[in-house]
Amino acid sequence: AVVGAGLGGSAAAYFLQQHFGPQVQLDVYEAAGVGGRLATVTVNKQQYESRGASIHALSLHMQDFVKILGLKHRREVAGKSAIFTGEHFVLEETDWYLLNLFRLWWHYGISFLRLQMWVEEVMEKFMRIYKYQAHGYAFSSLEELLHSLGGDAFVNMTQRSVAESLLEVGVTQRFVDDVIAAVLRSSYGQSVLVPAFAGAMSLAGAQGSTWAVEGGNKLVCSGLLKLTKANVIPARVTGISLHSSEGRALYQVHYESSEGQGSAFYDMVIVTTPLHPSRSNFTFENFEPPIADFPGAFQPSVTSVVHGYLNSSYFGFPDPKLFPFTSILTTDTPDLFFNAMDNICPVNISAAFRRKQPQEAAVWRVLSQQPLDKHQLKTLFRSYYSVQVTEWQTYPRYDAAKSLPPIVLHENLFYLSGVEWVASSMEMIAVAAKNVALLAYNRWHQDLEKIDQKDLMHKVKTEL
Repeated sequence: AVVGAGLGGSAAAYFLQQHFGPQVQLDVYEAAGVGGRLATVTVNKQQYESRGASIHALSLHMQDFVKILGLKHRREVAGKSAIFTGEHFVLEETDWYLLNLFRLWWHYGISFLRLQMWVEEVMEKFMRIYKYQAHGYAFSSLEELLHSLGGDAFVNMTQRSVAESLLEVGVTQRFVDDVIAAVLRSSYGQSVLVPAFAGAMSLAGAQGSTWAVEGGNKLVCSGLLKLTKANVIPARVTGISLHSSEGRALYQVHYESSEGQGSAFYDMVIVTTPLHPSRSNFTFENFEPPIADFPGAFQPSVTSVVHGYLNSSYFGFPDPKLFPFTSILTTDTPDLFFNAMDNICPVNISAAFRRKQPQEAAVWRVLSQQPLDKHQLKTLFRSYYSVQVTEWQTYPRYDAAKSLPPIVLHENLFYLSGVEWVASSMEMIAVAAKNVALLAYNRWHQDLEKIDQKDLMHKVKTEL
């Protein structure tokens, strides 16, 4: 059984079938819609991503999924970004790459180069995971996985802030306050106190080239489930109880559907929905020792998709025709009521598509911590036709976690969502799904040589 049909659940189902073969029987439980947080909203008969919008160029599993499923990359529509303090812009992007570099250097010295070197070093080590996974290696804990990629330094990066790490490599406080804060507010809705590893992943996405799936990123989830011919059960899982059969663990999954309550037995269960008390009221029965509670909390986050006319004078442009930006990030200013906003394109972009001019009514996505009130909407928009609000608890509250959640809850009971406490992105979830599938497979076949191996870089080289 796979609990949840978001990206984690659909990728786990796909990888399980890849390793165990076509004879594996897969039930996927999903109470809401397939795709989880990769959701879209409809404005004027067009669909727009409400969250999980861009994928980093180095996301190899996501690239693979798109290729296997015959999906396409969405056409890029260029646009410029700026960072706003609530009173003025501290950094404005131009059409000229060299001018952008010059501005960065003029404002912040070589801080941006130091940042780039730091992020590249982290990403280079992170990319080792694909080699390990291609050779069938898996990890039974997030600490083991991180350690195999970057040693103690990577494990420590989950316990110290990104601000601390960057100041240490010579990035200035001003650069951290202006640029790093703005990126983290737009990606995680949190401050520069998020752990260094989560911060590095977010910053890699902000400075690398990104892409999205034509027709919507959620097509990856429905496509993978279709490909694996998984049996999707529209029900909410309420708990799991342990039984044994001929000395082997057997798991009874209890669920509620529109037809009432039910249950089914499985050799193996992978939970891909968050198990933190604020997010689920899951119960585990008959486990000895009992499965401990999951500490930590989630960050409330609100997406408002607004179809309307931007109030450009709030940003210091009385004439809307002259407003040049399609994306506005914000610094950590107490009075600012939104984290970021961008002029978004539909999930289907035709060859004839053009972005709306700044004086025209456009579709904007505004990210905030609380729902926007009438006064705040009037501050950002001269007038609007519609507002669609989605409230989520999207990301872990990174300052709340002291340790990382386990992957193995019991013999053949695994937890995938804990990876979000390391960093949260589509690719991190895909990496975790592949790891869980390999771990489940290696444990089932007692292939312990493939689990938690030390000095893997050396092993993989000699295998090659």
